[in-house]
Amino acid sequence: MSLIVICGATATGKSDLAVALAKEINAHIINADSMQLYKGMDIGTAKLSVSERQGVPHHLIDVLSVREEATVAQYQSDARSLIDQLLEKNIPAIVVGGTGLYIKAILDDLNFPDTDPEVRARIAKEAEVQGVDAMHQRLAELDPGAAAAIPKENVRRVVRALEVIELTGKPYTANLPREGSTRYPQAKQFGLVMERETLQERIDLRVDLMWEKGLIAEVRDLMKEGLLEGRTAQAALGYAQIIKIAQGEMTESEAKEETKRATRQYARRQETWFSRDERITWIKKAPIEQLVEKVLSGINSPRIAKT
Repeated sequence: MSLIVICGATATGKSDLAVALAKEINAHIINADSMQLYKGMDIGTAKLSVSERQGVPHHLIDVLSVREEATVAQYQSDARSLIDQLLEKNIPAIVVGGTGLYIKAILDDLNFPDTDPEVRARIAKEAEVQGVDAMHQRLAELDPGAAAAIPKENVRRVVRALEVIELTGKPYTANLPREGSTRYPQAKQFGLVMERETLQERIDLRVDLMWEKGLIAEVRDLMKEGLLEGRTAQAALGYAQIIKIAQGEMTESEAKEETKRATRQYARRQETWFSRDERITWIKKAPIEQLVEKVLSGINSPRIAKT
């Protein structure tokens, strides 16, 4: 019961399940959503408020300013250090989020090659000239798995993946682990899944609610704090679209519809990514009490059937 992972596509209810489970087993939660690392990015990332965390300790939330760049390598180091500290104290750790590469970086032996400033700068320049669609298409041709995991809106990660491919001569996902190379063999992974139509409806409703809660004002405030200076944070879904409103490139209605569309696409990429990991036990969305029971029953068994 020491290390548990709750994963799946956006809007499937991972955060609520993690809190309920943590209260049941006295666990701490480790965030695995790359955009919830950022201070102030609350509404658009569906970050739980302090009250919604219900007293459960949460880690790796609000640790970066929007000017800073999140990296998988730094996340891997920070998350593993926290998990090891918790496990040494016999405190269960629950990793929760939808950033598949971050979860894999915790569990598996990934190696991240150093950057080459000249190569990175050249590819970044190509992205400016050719556009994000062309660069993402190039990545899809060279490494379909990486393209499935990295949204085209996140130009920095697309550029980084293309840089690694050029530097190593191998697909970006060649760094992904071989069987048996897991850092935490005792970890139990559970994925939330729901019917595609239902998920799309939940995504659309979530985006509408974010708008009602004041996402536009949140983005404008973050722009004053340097959002446009950080390449990672400004690529977040919803934030990228609202920046275009501020820059006169989209109307508000266009930005909202584009956010819904891009989020639905991202959810499909998340499903594709997680579906490749046979260690995940998939659980259909159900009342929270039933989900907790399913996870608890699955912790002590090799695998439970998809239900």
